[in-house]
Amino acid sequence: MSTTQSERLRELLEPLVASQGLDLEEIAVDSVGRRRVLSVVVDSDTGADLDRIADVSRALSAKLDETDAMGEGEYTLEVGTPGAERSLTQHRHYVRAMDRLVRFQLHEGGELVARILAVDEDGLDLEVPGVKGRKATTRRLPFGDIDKARVQVEFNRKDTKSDNQPENDNKTEEEEA
Repeated sequence: MSTTQSERLRELLEPLVASQGLDLEEIAVDSVGRRRVLSVVVDSDTGADLDRIADVSRALSAKLDETDAMGEGEYTLEVGTPGAERSLTQHRHYVRAMDRLVRFQLHEGGELVARILAVDEDGLDLEVPGVKGRKATTRRLPFGDIDKARVQVEFNRKDTKSDNQPENDNKTEEEEA
């Protein structure tokens, strides 16, 4: 059984990333012109700030320098976190995306955009936004029905209220009189 360079790198680096309290999400080795780039994506339930990224980057660099995992020749190590519109592929990704808006591609075709309310071992409880003034509805989505899922960026979430802000039923001044 042959293993790819990415699999060998994962076996080498995953315990080191875990020792830093992070999950190793992705490893990719790409050629950019004459140079090679090793991209490592890490994350955790509490996120990963710049200090944690720098710490894990130094640890990975030292480990790679003491082995021949990248072979001969120069390479650049890039360590980062998943982007804002990350793909959800594992159970922990869905848990981390709680209360976020997600675009789902369904196995049987079709697409669904909904907010994750709860996650368990079998699937998701979702809030599907209402359209054209209708109220949002809830829906259960089993993991088996999901082909792809990607977090959506929201710039101004309309239903977010601060604790000090009175609730507004969207009535006009005339309706209140």
